[in-house]
Amino acid sequence: MTDTARAPLSLSGSAASVDLGRRRSMALAAAAVAFPGFALAQSRPIKIGYITALSGVRAPFGVADEWHLARMRDMLKNGLEINGKRHAVEIVMKDNQSDPNRSQQVASDLVLRDKVDLMLVQDGDASAPAGQLCDVHGIPMICTMAPWQAFLFSRNGTVEKGFPFSFTFFWGADDVVKNFVSMWDSIKTNKTVGTLFIDNPPGQAFADPQRGMPPGLRGAGYQEVPAGFFKIATDDFSNQVAAFKAKNAQIATGFMFESNFATFWKQAQQAGYRPEACTMAAAFLFPSALKALGSAGNGMSTEVWWTPAFPFKSSLTGQSAREFAADWEKSTGNQWTQPLGYAHALWETGIAALKGAADPLDRKSVRDAIRGMSLDTIIGKVDFKNSPIKSVAKTALVGGQWRRAADGSRFPFELQVVGNPTARHIPVDGELKLLSQLK
Repeated sequence: MTDTARAPLSLSGSAASVDLGRRRSMALAAAAVAFPGFALAQSRPIKIGYITALSGVRAPFGVADEWHLARMRDMLKNGLEINGKRHAVEIVMKDNQSDPNRSQQVASDLVLRDKVDLMLVQDGDASAPAGQLCDVHGIPMICTMAPWQAFLFSRNGTVEKGFPFSFTFFWGADDVVKNFVSMWDSIKTNKTVGTLFIDNPPGQAFADPQRGMPPGLRGAGYQEVPAGFFKIATDDFSNQVAAFKAKNAQIATGFMFESNFATFWKQAQQAGYRPEACTMAAAFLFPSALKALGSAGNGMSTEVWWTPAFPFKSSLTGQSAREFAADWEKSTGNQWTQPLGYAHALWETGIAALKGAADPLDRKSVRDAIRGMSLDTIIGKVDFKNSPIKSVAKTALVGGQWRRAADGSRFPFELQVVGNPTARHIPVDGELKLLSQLK
């Protein structure tokens, strides 16, 4: 897919303009027949901007976006019926290439050149530049896939005020710590934890000395061996490994992507560092990370945003989480991933905001619809209306461990939920096992 994906009827030049007008008139006439009793809006189409990472280090987070986009185009091919009118919808998708500078550029293009009516941001690292622009220009934005602290505090937002036009739904870094600690409390270790974090907004949220992982570890009686921040492109973790080994950190944790972890873990094994638990945020969201590790992937633990076993269904398709995951696996041949559910929920919230607005082309009206939203989605409740944190809807999070799948399984590893202290309504599959027990 090209950098910018547009809906049909994207022609240019005078001849194209004539043809476009003729085709639009024919489409309007056809729609009037197809949808008797409803007027098809004669105004411009609703434009939805969508920012994701289709390439670069965070590409695994966006792996399902083109699949989603094809389904959304099909769902919206006849427009959206809102308050007795049917509005055409145009989607403009941008790949930020996992680059912060590129995120700024594509957000600017969508706001100033494409003049979108609603911004949806799947890539968490793009939420800050996109949110800043949307707040300045009065464009409603919904983002996800980064701890809410990173969304709010990286732009000096406050819990009491939030932001004027930008919103997020996700869990918090504090929820991760609670789930990690709950899992570790169930096994026998020396309670010494080695930590390291990518130097980006989510990593900074996890490492925050007041709101992140360090105070949570101390409060639960764990001793931290902090290795600090590292750059995304880092390929040498020897200093961090040496620090963890020297202090006998029987638990390794933090925030890193799967490519970072593969390098870290290889160097750890070469140095003889073998913790009893490795619970890394972000690194094990994708089956590809476990596959790359081979047998060493057995027993890796992680935060769990979403699985097919979550007891929720889509507000758009009516599919259960299990049916939705099965649809993905049948269509692509690939195992489900955790961001799959959140990418779908982003579309659920975006469409609900437009349909809940008095006028979907009035940006303040759409913003107000988001503020008043309490929506049951495929990932659970997204509740901006009743949230004590302005501009934020907190979502459910549990803890899980990857285990080698049973013989005959289609995929080599399966994710089991092994702790749910912050979401008791999510069922537990088993207990956390020491890595030494799973060799």
